[in-house]
Amino acid sequence: MLRSTFLRQATKVAAVVAAGTLALSACGSSSPTPGAGGTGAGSTGGAPAGQALKVGMAYDVGGRGDQSFNDSAASGLDKAKAELGAQGKEAAATTGEPESAREERLQQLIDAGYTSIVAVGFAYAPAVKKIAADNPDVKFGLVDSTDATGPNIENITFAEQEGSYLVGAAAALKTKTNVIGFVGGVQTALIKKFEAGYAAGAKAVNPAVQIQVKYLTQPPDFSGFASVDKGKAAAEGMYQQQADVVYHAAGGSGGGVFQAAKAAGKLAIGVDSDQALTADAAVRDVILTSMVKKVDVGVFDFIKSVKDGTFKAGTKAFDLKAGGVDYSTTGGKVDDIKAKLDDYKAKIIAGEIKVPSA
Repeated sequence: MLRSTFLRQATKVAAVVAAGTLALSACGSSSPTPGAGGTGAGSTGGAPAGQALKVGMAYDVGGRGDQSFNDSAASGLDKAKAELGAQGKEAAATTGEPESAREERLQQLIDAGYTSIVAVGFAYAPAVKKIAADNPDVKFGLVDSTDATGPNIENITFAEQEGSYLVGAAAALKTKTNVIGFVGGVQTALIKKFEAGYAAGAKAVNPAVQIQVKYLTQPPDFSGFASVDKGKAAAEGMYQQQADVVYHAAGGSGGGVFQAAKAAGKLAIGVDSDQALTADAAVRDVILTSMVKKVDVGVFDFIKSVKDGTFKAGTKAFDLKAGGVDYSTTGGKVDDIKAKLDDYKAKIIAGEIKVPSA
């Protein structure tokens, strides 16, 4: 027992030293937070009076700066810093790393004193399951997965299929060739939700529309979320085969989709963030709309619940009704079809349209 304790302490000391390599950064705040319903139990106390809440952020592949998924999560942390006085420490996954690296990343953040942890992406589920059990006093917000549960884990989920339905309808309303495309980063059940909603929305507008589909990689290869070249090649193939609108759910690889659209004189649809605001300036004019998945809302909500002492373990779902997903209007390219999109939106919220997730 004494030997085990000694080894654990030695491991923690080494981890704290390693944690010094984790990058620190801070940016601006994010958008307001709408409410969302949740399930689960086990509220816990907030941060001690006079002490700043210390939040460790573990990004998926691509990290802060991907202009999409990770950046949306980063915005939630930035808002917590600005409005709640939280302190943050950030680290990101790398392409091809072993599962143990994710576990080590989470434990390093904890050993450095960051006892509220946000794990960004479903790929962290196995690591969260293990590390949360080893650290019962630490609170975890796991984005995009319910595969790891426990009394100290909040599962932050989104109805990606509902937002994707709306941009699928937009694509079908805007196509001139009756051919549209979908580029998925990695072929997983989560990304299939984007595809399913997109196809359902497009088919609701025009049952005859053709939808080309390409996934960049297969698990356990998650490089499909961080390869501009792969995204560009996939979209180029679709544009060459008559597609004139391509939607990507591919994280940082989406930058390649936008490059291909620009070169072909066609349109593309962004994801997670309003990419007509976040993508490289040279390609923003080809972005028809974006499926805005408000990861920042989920992240901020989790951090605030810890600070307020209202944290509850279990699943918190951010759907269209809760304002967790939507479509963007930046650039004015959907202004002429906005009334139709809003009608679909109202029907989804009312339950008149049931959007498939597979």
